[in-house]
Amino acid sequence: MDEGHIGVDESGKGDYFGPLVIAACFVGPEHLAELDGVKDSKKLTDSQSIQLAAQIRKVCPCDVVAIGPAKYNELYAKIGNLNKLLAWGHARAIEEVLTLRPTELVISDQFADPSLVKRNLFQKGRTVRLESRVRAESDIAVAAASILARAEFLRRLKMLGQEFGMELPKGAGPPVLVAGKKFIEKHGRDKLGQVAKLHFKTTQQVAGSPVLS
Repeated sequence: MDEGHIGVDESGKGDYFGPLVIAACFVGPEHLAELDGVKDSKKLTDSQSIQLAAQIRKVCPCDVVAIGPAKYNELYAKIGNLNKLLAWGHARAIEEVLTLRPTELVISDQFADPSLVKRNLFQKGRTVRLESRVRAESDIAVAAASILARAEFLRRLKMLGQEFGMELPKGAGPPVLVAGKKFIEKHGRDKLGQVAKLHFKTTQQVAGSPVLS
């Protein structure tokens, strides 16, 4: 019988604007009755994700690691690899939940080699079994983590937009290009790294040349 486990997932990885957010969440049998409606955040509206995240936070031991654009660009320049950055964030979120609720199993989506996450775990976390699965969001703990990560991404993206006085769209499609050009007109190229992930090819499309963090 499953006595509960930790799920971990991220949001913002493919979004030009806003932070990278990684969440970990422990779900045990005692939590299931209060997690009605929890499923992969990609299948929920933004408002549903925000509402469910509040419920998950009340019920489950969880942690959210948010890396804002400026810090993200600094870390990416240093590490030079998104999978390594993700592994670091996954490990930090997992460790925090392990201090709240020790467990033996952690399930993550199959974004990279799980040994990368394992290497980033501190001593306490190295004894856990880490499973990386395709479509892991079908697992309720991973689904809960995906909702927590998405809700925090949306909250921080909105705050960034308010700080700079304009809407910052999700994703990396045409509306993002329009907003990127508008941002540069309004605030200048040197401020772009405060709202966007500069290694995206989008930077060249909106700025005409690479922008260094």
